[in-house]
Amino acid sequence: MSTSKQSQIGNAELQLGTNASKWQSRGYLPHFDRKGCLQSITFRLSDSLPKSKLTQLESILETLPKDTDTEQAKRAQIEKWLDAGMGCCALKDPVVAQKVEEAFLHFDGDRYKLLAWCVMPNHVHVLIEPHIELSKIVQSWKSYTGRWAKQRSAELELSVPSDQPFWMREYWDRYIRNKQHLDNVIDYIHQNPVRGGLCSKPEDWPNSSALSLMGTLSSSSALCHNE
Repeated sequence: MSTSKQSQIGNAELQLGTNASKWQSRGYLPHFDRKGCLQSITFRLSDSLPKSKLTQLESILETLPKDTDTEQAKRAQIEKWLDAGMGCCALKDPVVAQKVEEAFLHFDGDRYKLLAWCVMPNHVHVLIEPHIELSKIVQSWKSYTGRWAKQRSAELELSVPSDQPFWMREYWDRYIRNKQHLDNVIDYIHQNPVRGGLCSKPEDWPNSSALSLMGTLSSSSALCHNE
């Protein structure tokens, strides 16, 4: 990673807090969409969760105590299943994973500031500071990489279902509430392949920002806590 890129990350200007007027709903999930507000984003392949798991999820949620944050519980369970590596896992192909990373990096510094990312076998995590509408950013990533991968599915033996889109239509986003939350999210993103049993250390995973950010995370954290 270049020195200028490291400087961007180490000196990211945080815009934290909530603004109810920026909440939007597209499909099933509500999205907080404000330019400049740091956002943690997760999206997954269309076959990454079988319907049987979604049915099982509803049963799990019904057994939870009434005061449980069901959205958080749902997300935690789904991410646990995603880490188990279900579906075709087309993103485990190094060529496909590299193409997704290239898509993230392409508009870095223009449409958004890219802060951290991790490409898992069937889903991705990205942390950005958007400069335009978040939905347009995610759509551009998914449209470009999905079309590219579907066109090369047979050539790369990806086993992508021909009757489904490459990516699920929806995505999760979570705005960064405070400085501690930022540190936690970056750590969560980089630890994802370790939790999934894919490597022993975050920096060993080739398709994430962990290795690139090893010399910058501490300065970013210091900046956040000493503004």
